[in-house]
Amino acid sequence: MQNTSSYDPSPRAPEPFRPEVLEPARTILENPAGPGNYFGWPSIARLQNGTLAVACSGFRRAHVCPFGQAVMITSADEGRTYTAPAAVINTPLDDRDAGVVPFGENGVIVTSFNNTRAAQRGWNPDNAEFMAYVDGVSDEDEARFLGATYRLSFDGGNTFGEVFISPVTSPHGPTALSDGTLLWLGRTFAEDDVFTENNRVEAWRINPDGTMRFVGAVPPVYKNGAPVNACEPSCIELPNGDLLCHFRDDRAFTVFQTRSADGGVTWSEPVQLLADRGGSPPHLCLHSSGVLICAYGYRDKPYGVRLMFSTDLGETWQTDVVLWDRGLSSDLGYPATAELDDGSLLTVFYAKDEPDGPAVIKQIRWKIN
Repeated sequence: MQNTSSYDPSPRAPEPFRPEVLEPARTILENPAGPGNYFGWPSIARLQNGTLAVACSGFRRAHVCPFGQAVMITSADEGRTYTAPAAVINTPLDDRDAGVVPFGENGVIVTSFNNTRAAQRGWNPDNAEFMAYVDGVSDEDEARFLGATYRLSFDGGNTFGEVFISPVTSPHGPTALSDGTLLWLGRTFAEDDVFTENNRVEAWRINPDGTMRFVGAVPPVYKNGAPVNACEPSCIELPNGDLLCHFRDDRAFTVFQTRSADGGVTWSEPVQLLADRGGSPPHLCLHSSGVLICAYGYRDKPYGVRLMFSTDLGETWQTDVVLWDRGLSSDLGYPATAELDDGSLLTVFYAKDEPDGPAVIKQIRWKIN
């Protein structure tokens, strides 16, 4: 067993960066006219043809319900307008977090995950509509689709193949490497999304035929003798070839960092970057200027989205920079960022417009000041 020392905020990068908001947060995906009007856990990516793609879990009744599906919208004008949402992963189970990642010449992967019928019954025992739907899902359907799911496209996201099952899950999907392949760093899938002593963050390669092979695992980390509940990682390939990973400590709602110099086979001992309750889960983005950006949700008042910046490939960080702080409840976050043609940045996230209302997908355009 290894133990980390208490959180130490040093060393930290100097603080030259502030986000300059170019367009305030606005809603880009909702469904106010229908019963399935809850959208959450988005991802964003620029596809090979320049189109922006945003994936999320949509047409839900609530934060937890059996009706979720992984949908995608696209924009051909840098996020000004979007297409109507199209379902990419819609299993009989509740399809939750959605990732979208382009890879290679024309490849696109969309990812999600779901839970068991038993978990749904435990979460919503008094909702007759939910229970009637869950009771209609067969044993065969649960056996076929339960897990961390993904579909592959080899025509730029126009069509997708069959639903595959991954041994690991992460909110924003795998990492597209410079050689055109995919490395998926994720937490080992747990049927009811409950942590056990066997769960850990692992790296897997995705083969062109949809099969996967194990590469390596992030070492476990302990705080005060208790294991950190490591989950929801974001991984990026750095210009020097290293892999940098940020992941969520679920118990303390903070971010840890680890690094691999051998393609994901071995990883450094994770270090905590934020104070407990400092925010999570993380999403990493490398700006064309060389500045490394991590966006994460902040679920204490003032609720919102925060950023951290690094100019030395993650050796030091400027943390706790507020991007948006107008959240009305703690049910928000999962930000993800893409760079636009003019060097500005587009961050998508989910939040509520009313404290007890449904969640919607929002975006905010900003630049590094």
